[in-house]
Amino acid sequence: MKNNLTYLLAAITLAACSHQMPKQLTMLVGTYTYDGSHGIYSWRFNQETGQAELLDSLAMPNPSYLTITKDGETVYAVNETNDSRAALAIISLQPHGEMELVQKVPTCGGDPCYVASNGWIALTANYSGGSMSVFALRDDGLHAAHPVLFPGAIGGPDSSRQEAPHVHCACFTPDGKYVLATDFSADRILSFRLAGETVEANGVAAEVSADSGPRHLVFSRDGREAYLMSELSGKVTVFRYADGRLTPLQEIVSDSVGARGGADIHLSPDGRFLYSSNRLQAEGLAIFAVDTLTDLLTRIGYQPTAAHPRQFQITPNGKYLLCCCRDSNKIQVFRRDLLTGLLTDTHRDILLRRPVCVQFVPVK
Repeated sequence: MKNNLTYLLAAITLAACSHQMPKQLTMLVGTYTYDGSHGIYSWRFNQETGQAELLDSLAMPNPSYLTITKDGETVYAVNETNDSRAALAIISLQPHGEMELVQKVPTCGGDPCYVASNGWIALTANYSGGSMSVFALRDDGLHAAHPVLFPGAIGGPDSSRQEAPHVHCACFTPDGKYVLATDFSADRILSFRLAGETVEANGVAAEVSADSGPRHLVFSRDGREAYLMSELSGKVTVFRYADGRLTPLQEIVSDSVGARGGADIHLSPDGRFLYSSNRLQAEGLAIFAVDTLTDLLTRIGYQPTAAHPRQFQITPNGKYLLCCCRDSNKIQVFRRDLLTGLLTDTHRDILLRRPVCVQFVPVK
C-alpha cells in the first residue's frame, strides 16, 4: 500500500509539474546513412499531443549517437564508420533547429557508437576500435584536441561477439569525479578518475556475469544507483554506486527469449519506472517498476515494437516514449501511463530512414 501511494503521489506531482513545462520541444535524431538517410534531423515535438514537425537536417555519415549540451547550443555526434571518417562531430545548434557543422576530429578508433560530454571533456566509445577516446574541449566547447585513447580488453566466452575488444558506452558519474565505460568483451565496467581536462585509469568499477556483453549504463536521479543493460545476456543489473565503484544488487531478465540483442536503457523522469529495449527476436521494451525502498526492479510489462528498437528516449514531462526502430524506418511514439508505467502505441509514427538515436534539447 505504501509503495502504491508513493507511485500515486509521484504521478500527481509529475502531472502538475508538466503543466509548467513548455509544450514544444526541439529534438534531434541521428541515423545510419547507408540506406537513403541524410544524417542528423531536427524536429519540433509537442510533448502534450505527441505530434512532430520536421525543422532541418545536416548531412554527415552515420551520426548514430549524439548528445546535447545543457545550454542547448552545441551538439556532439559520432560518425560511426570503421575507416578514416570515424570522428567526433561538433555542431552549432540554433533555437529553431538549424544546425551547422563546426569541427570534426578523428576518434582514432573505429565505429564510435556513443558520445558524452561534461563541458570540458568529450568521450566517445569506439566499438570496433575497442577503445574510449577522450577529447579536451576549448572554453567555447566548439573545438576539441586530438584524443587520448584508453583500450578495452577481451576475456568473455563468446568467440564470435567477444573476439576483440569493444567499448560501447562511456559516461560521467553523477558526482562529477569519474567516468565509467562498458568493456563489452571483457564483461566488466572500467573506472576512470577525472583530473581537470584529463582522465586517469582507475581500475575496474565492477565485474559482471560472464557472457553478458555490458552495453549501456544509466544512473538514478540521486546518483546512488546505476542500471546496466547487457547486450548478450539480455539482463539488467542494478548497482549501488560510490566513489568510482559499483556494487551489484540485482540481476533481472529483460530479453526473455535469449536473442542476444539487448540495447538501450532509461529511467522515467520521476525515477519510478525503468525501460530496456530488446532486438533480434520478440523485439520490444521491457518495463520494470523501481521499488522506492530497495531500488530493486520488478518486471511489470512488455511492449512490442517495430523492428530493431536500438535506442529510445522519454519526454521531460514523462508522457511519451519515443523508440527508434531502425529496420522499420520509423520512430514509434508511445504514450506513457504516469501511474502504471505501461505504454500505448499512439500510431503517430515519425517516418525517416534508419533512425537510431533521439535526444531532446534541454529547456532553458
